[in-house]
Amino acid sequence: MTNHSIYTPERAMAIFAHPDDIEFSCAGTLARWSQNGCVISYVLVTSGDVGIAKEGMTREQAIEIREAEQREAASIVGAEEVIFLRQPDGMVEASIKLRKRLVREIRRFKPEVVITGDPTFLFGRDTYINHPDHRATATVALDAVFPAAGQPNLFEELEQEGLTAHKTRKVYVNTWAQEGVSFVNISETIGTKLSALRAHRSQFDGWDPEERVKEWAAELAKGKEMDFAEAFRVITLETDEYWNENKGRIF
Repeated sequence: MTNHSIYTPERAMAIFAHPDDIEFSCAGTLARWSQNGCVISYVLVTSGDVGIAKEGMTREQAIEIREAEQREAASIVGAEEVIFLRQPDGMVEASIKLRKRLVREIRRFKPEVVITGDPTFLFGRDTYINHPDHRATATVALDAVFPAAGQPNLFEELEQEGLTAHKTRKVYVNTWAQEGVSFVNISETIGTKLSALRAHRSQFDGWDPEERVKEWAAELAKGKEMDFAEAFRVITLETDEYWNENKGRIF
């Protein structure tokens, strides 16, 4: 077990499927980084257009509501930008076309860290099946980070647009595992996480997520000298020496 609570990247990009995925999974970590000066980008593959199950609700209306909620949540955390790729909610595929779109965003923003979900996570205990959009988005995000974004001979047309290859330093894969992962102390930012989550009013219908979210975060923090935590499998793609010298540039 490693505690990465002190580390703060200069730039971080969170790539997830739906509005509210970031808030449930890693907003405490992103809020901590933001408070310490990290510049943050959110990339949402869908706009959650089938995520409001109310009679008469159209996809277009749902998109307007959920994008507004996500922008409010991102502002609470301190994210600089929110990008919506507007893929159909519930129908995300880990395609080459989507990989290229994510490579475009990575090369444009040049994050030191990318945070995404775990493409191998299928069952949560015996009460939950992980959404197929979550798995597809995590798969394509990892494929975009490595090797595509850092390989100048992949998607050469992006190079011609001035979006030069960029190697990400680390990938933080959000996980609920307890073994072989790193835990970020979010005790000071759990309130920010909850405030951002509450911005997604269309998803709660009067229910307050505080008790459940604190329970999850406390379970991850148990025995680790912190009250609340988020957990990640951290993959270091570039050594500290290389990164400090080159900042992800390709020569």
